[in-house]
Amino acid sequence: MAKEDKFGAHNYHPLPVVLAKGKGIYVWDVEGKKYFDFLSAYSAVNQGHCHPKITDALTTQANTLALTSRAFYNNVLGDWEEYMTKLFGYDKMLPMNSGAEADETALKLTRKWAYKVKGIPANEAKIIVCDGNFHGRTITIVSMSSDPDAYNDYGPYTPGFIHIPFNDIERLEQELKNPNVAGFLVEPIQAEAGVYVPDEGYLRKAAELCKKYNVLFIADEVQTGLGRTGKLLACDHENVKPDILILGKALSGGVYPVSCVLANDEIMLTIKPGEHGSTYGGNPIAAKVAMAALDVIQDEKLVENSQQMGEIFRREMKAVDSKMIEMVRGKGLLNAVAVKPNNGKTAWDVCLRLKENGLIAKPTHEHIIRFTPPLIITEPELMEAIEIIKKTFREFED
Repeated sequence: MAKEDKFGAHNYHPLPVVLAKGKGIYVWDVEGKKYFDFLSAYSAVNQGHCHPKITDALTTQANTLALTSRAFYNNVLGDWEEYMTKLFGYDKMLPMNSGAEADETALKLTRKWAYKVKGIPANEAKIIVCDGNFHGRTITIVSMSSDPDAYNDYGPYTPGFIHIPFNDIERLEQELKNPNVAGFLVEPIQAEAGVYVPDEGYLRKAAELCKKYNVLFIADEVQTGLGRTGKLLACDHENVKPDILILGKALSGGVYPVSCVLANDEIMLTIKPGEHGSTYGGNPIAAKVAMAALDVIQDEKLVENSQQMGEIFRREMKAVDSKMIEMVRGKGLLNAVAVKPNNGKTAWDVCLRLKENGLIAKPTHEHIIRFTPPLIITEPELMEAIEIIKKTFREFED
């Protein structure tokens, strides 16, 4: 911790625990203390830490061929592209590395489509985004943020975005009537903002309106996708198929930076050779790791487990008698507890005490704790973790 403070940039405020090992739903610190991991690297570790099928794919390919760049073909990328397009039902996939890169790719595709297909005048395309969004930390992405911590002192900002409230269909339709609107970018559930779940029917109505006004419906499923909410995609809860789908995090099971964008030919083929890319995007390790990570989700029925364990978690947490618990919300194993300060103690203090009691989680926006364990968690393990959470809240009642 001292070395990070001295030699590293101060752009994070970690919980004071130094982790040295992970396996399944557990992590161990440098002193050997074991913890339930209830953050899962912001849903990147849906399959659990160091899943053997995923790590085997990583090491085998790393010892065979790691990187060629896209200047040449490699013998793995095509297999991954076929796997992804068949699984999710799209014509094409464009691979990148980080979630932010995938979001940037979706923005570029939307603007290309706006000019090449929809016929919006040059440099006039608008993209609608929601207040409370979190899509990454690039200059363009923070330009569409409503969080001062994300955008302060990073101007001048990238233009071309229209901000509307999340979960407001009337306002969305009002803005969609603008003929220069090309896309609507939305998280199906706002995870970073504090696990805000929209009203039932919101995503379906939004997608229908986008179709009505010839606007692309773009779903950022970097955190909500791949089983986290009790469906393979959060959009699946309302049978919505995005025009552009953005994936990352659990796409690699947490062992390697992998992301991608999926879309059909009308959108994807607007970008020509040389107009967008990434040296590491689509490298052989990423391809093998992603296929193994998705195999695990399907073979081990992690989507179904997420749904079942999430219902148990919310039921148990709503039954906790604590003045500090203001609200419990979520879907699947993407859950949040809104914490009301008590005797000067906040969500941060609760997380510190949770750590002492053997479970690690992290607050967001000061008063909300996200609880997002790996999707492999069993009911007995979940109940043991819930007892730690209940015990911790009881300790703040005195």
